[in-house]
Amino acid sequence: MAVPTQVHIVLCVCITVILAAAAVSAQRDACGAELNTFLPTPFNSSALLCKSVWNSFILRYSKLQSEDNITSIVLSAPYSSGWVGIGFSNDGKMVGSSAMVGWIDKGRAYIKQYYLSSQTSSGVKVDEGKLLTTDVPSAAVLYGDNIYLAFQVKFTLHIARQSIILAFSKISPYKFHLAEHDDKTTLSFDFSSGDSISTYYPYQLKRNHGAFAIFGWGVLLPLGAIVARYLRHKDPLWYYLHVLMQFLGYIIGFAGVVSGIALYNRTHSSFTTHRSLGISVHALGSLQVIAFFLHPNKDSQVRKFWNQYHHWLGRICIFLAAINIVLGIELSDTNISWKVIYGAIISVMIISVTFLEIMMCTRLPKEGTCNGELQMPTHHPDS
Repeated sequence: MAVPTQVHIVLCVCITVILAAAAVSAQRDACGAELNTFLPTPFNSSALLCKSVWNSFILRYSKLQSEDNITSIVLSAPYSSGWVGIGFSNDGKMVGSSAMVGWIDKGRAYIKQYYLSSQTSSGVKVDEGKLLTTDVPSAAVLYGDNIYLAFQVKFTLHIARQSIILAFSKISPYKFHLAEHDDKTTLSFDFSSGDSISTYYPYQLKRNHGAFAIFGWGVLLPLGAIVARYLRHKDPLWYYLHVLMQFLGYIIGFAGVVSGIALYNRTHSSFTTHRSLGISVHALGSLQVIAFFLHPNKDSQVRKFWNQYHHWLGRICIFLAAINIVLGIELSDTNISWKVIYGAIISVMIISVTFLEIMMCTRLPKEGTCNGELQMPTHHPDS
């Protein structure tokens, strides 16, 4: 009996899908896969422990022996272009760490040690670093869809846990200069017992904390103060703009405080000065919000004192917030773009304030606006 043509087609499609899935699966690395066919003998996969550590990164390693403190490491990751690296850090930060980085260029495999002395590209120095390698040659191998970095490390001390950084970029190195990473993570690893404790650093939470703080405390609050000083002739428009910006800035800044507390609870960082300044800025901002609801009427005898209090407390809050933002960026171990962005924001504000101050004091002297006092709107219902 003849089999219908449709059945033949269905069978062919099923067989093709199964074979394709098998081929893709065969090209993916996994714990249990044999490495002996393409890696040197010291990196025999049967003698290595294995753990999937981040995304599709797989770390194979030998137990750290107390006699020599040497461990064999094989890091594998999906690869199409660019570079893959593993860094070793004392404090979990990239700056000050040493990294083994591998890539493929025009069919040739490279593996180099780098020392990350700063966040700039010039601070990433090739063929330098504090990692002590052994006489066993390091190797980078492209097999299937994965790149394998194989090397041995000799630690100076028998360290139970080691902070390691995993990173990758899709842009290949040019003359051994590394492009900025596309993504990275930090985890704590125990090469001694064979157990691993993956403690992923909350980079997204850190970025949220910085973004909220910069936009709330560093952008909206200063803009609100600028409106209050230089748009008072637009009464009562300036007042409503001032209140809107200050409240939005306070709410977004408060989100920065909350994310900062969550970040501290996750990392237990020792940035005491940054944390103390952040609490102080939030306290001053809260006092400003309370003062708004308690402001006296225009005819009150204490109105003059309230104006001075509100004016100078706001200045101090904005000044301390700017210092803390700069300090936070410096401590955050982020790329230089954060410094450039906030530096541009500060520069634009300083230039704008200088220009507005000159215009206000030269063109509007009879209005008495150069004395720096902030007044409540004359048409405000509570005045």
